[in-house]
Amino acid sequence: MTGGIARYYAGWDFANTAIIDVLQTLDPEQLALLIRPDWPIWASVAHVAGARVYWLCHVFGEPGAETTPFGDPSAGGWEDNLTHPRNSAELVGALRSTFAIIESALRTWTPESLDQIARRRRGDEIQLHTRQSVLWRMVTHDAFHAGEISLALGARGLGSESPNGAIDLWSGLARIDQ
Repeated sequence: MTGGIARYYAGWDFANTAIIDVLQTLDPEQLALLIRPDWPIWASVAHVAGARVYWLCHVFGEPGAETTPFGDPSAGGWEDNLTHPRNSAELVGALRSTFAIIESALRTWTPESLDQIARRRRGDEIQLHTRQSVLWRMVTHDAFHAGEISLALGARGLGSESPNGAIDLWSGLARIDQ
């Protein structure tokens, strides 16, 4: 990622890869593990990917929704259909395709454009969101759900090589001093 505001968000790509790395190791039974009583891991991952398209493409008008599984906002997201579990290949594809939209925005948006506002209707309410607030929302949203998934896996002795099953969102940013 170069240009635009990409350098200010360096590391987000490592976090996306860390989630993908763990997902690729999970079988359908593990993806079906519940994070809460009605919400499996696969639905949380789908929710992360779908939210990216919703905010960037459907709220801010960025291109690329058609390259993802979430092109039509009126169709509902994958996480809304709990009777159709998604496998790791589908989830990895969703995270990669939606992160490509993030990378495009980070390359083309400028510091000066971060104050640009989009209006979002929620019922009778009109909300105003800046590009900056939506980027912050998406970064923390990704991290929040990665934490949920880490807890669900770690509580069952599953996940990454880490002893507690955590998805390590920061390892790509560490430098080793020798």
